[in-house]
Amino acid sequence: MNFHEPHIDYAGISPVIALTVGMVVVLMTAVFKPLRRTAPALTFLTLAATAGLLIWQWGESKELITGALQLDDLAISISLIAILTAAFCVALSTREPAAEEAGVGEYHALLLGSVLGMTLLSQATNLVTFFVAIETLSIPLYILCATNLRREGSLESGLKYLIVGSLGSATLLYGMAFLYGGTGSTDFTGIAAGIVHKGMLGDPLILIGIAMCAVGLAFKTSIAPFHQWTPDVYQGAPTPITSFMAVATKAAAFAVFLRFFDVALGPQVHEWQPALAVLAAISIVVGNVGALGQDSLKRMLGYSGVAQAGYMMGGVVVASESGISSLVFYLAAYAFMNLAAFSVIVARERETPYGDDIRSVQGLGASRPLLAWPLTIAMLALAGLPATAGFIGKLYLIEALVEGDYTWLAVFIAVGTMISLAYYLRVVAAMWMRPGGETVPGATPAIAGASPEADPVDPRAGRRIYIVGPALLAAAATVFFGIIPQPLVDFAAHAGASLFG
Repeated sequence: MNFHEPHIDYAGISPVIALTVGMVVVLMTAVFKPLRRTAPALTFLTLAATAGLLIWQWGESKELITGALQLDDLAISISLIAILTAAFCVALSTREPAAEEAGVGEYHALLLGSVLGMTLLSQATNLVTFFVAIETLSIPLYILCATNLRREGSLESGLKYLIVGSLGSATLLYGMAFLYGGTGSTDFTGIAAGIVHKGMLGDPLILIGIAMCAVGLAFKTSIAPFHQWTPDVYQGAPTPITSFMAVATKAAAFAVFLRFFDVALGPQVHEWQPALAVLAAISIVVGNVGALGQDSLKRMLGYSGVAQAGYMMGGVVVASESGISSLVFYLAAYAFMNLAAFSVIVARERETPYGDDIRSVQGLGASRPLLAWPLTIAMLALAGLPATAGFIGKLYLIEALVEGDYTWLAVFIAVGTMISLAYYLRVVAAMWMRPGGETVPGATPAIAGASPEADPVDPRAGRRIYIVGPALLAAAATVFFGIIPQPLVDFAAHAGASLFG
């Protein structure tokens, strides 16, 4: 038997190489003391180089490393969303206590490691690369959540995320074992062929494997009822890391959700479609109801993320080109909406003694309009009001669901949107209708000195360009793509066509 070396397309894997090299270089800055302060700049440079290499490959569709990875517009678009989110995270991490305590070089190297996992996950077309990528994504995040060593909540969030994430990974791996046992293949296309040609359609072995894989991915995407970790981890983690997790992790996990279910499990579509639709409906209800009573802005956005994941699941359920395009559009819009909100929360955590409590934004409209407007736009966009990207995104998801004969799930999205107005508008009212220092009904009364875990207050934090700039930029993009959505529509359409076109 002759051994033939596998063909490696170095142009195709150049983004992965750039991230890997950049991660090593950034980590080395932690060793050499004079270079430690260069870590953020080198991280930005790595992200920019990776984004450039991805855009260079736009329009390509090719297998990489003997079919273990697939580079196409779906993978590129999701990777670009993850890179954009990471760039915002780097900016918001400037003067972040967690980064200082963990070590600036180590902190940013872990961030790049997670982005590397997301890039690989969006390209994965094999069970082995799928699992390796999801662990490469997750393990750095477990550490990053616990990097604020002076806060008990940060350490608790890292431990919770580790335990629940490990449970999700184990469930996913067990499901993969069932699918491999039934089909004899680890490739997504091989699994689909094995289900058909080996007469495994409707076989209990395959159905159990599908169910376990769905549960494992539901943990990663914060789909109810597998969302219990989300509010606690979001609240305890350093806020820049929470903003990164809230967007980028969802984007990468939904990318592999699409590729795995629509390609590998395509023959069983009529079995998994109704189950995922029910999970989406449960997630919409649980997320929106759970967010209603939250005073912590990060917990509220955590529950909101559960509901938003339910909306996004609609794009997976319909298993069509329009479903994928609407999901990618919504993920991009969700990135801008969330980043605007978290940028303001970062600022208020640093310049008030209230942390992420809703009291921190009271009277913001009068005292800090440059922060109040981005948070207002973010809340209105997350609620899906017109003239925002959130409205257009929900419209496309509803349209795709109606076309795919899942009108009842589209109704759930509409009803969930109406419920969400109660907690999103509560934040807007606190900013514009209450003077600073007044207690919001239902909120915990203010206590002198605030939380013992609170970081030192910096009264100038809300005026710093590295916080105000990202907030304004994300809010402007949210409005721009709500009024002129065509550029983002074209971006998302390429992703849908790459899988079904």
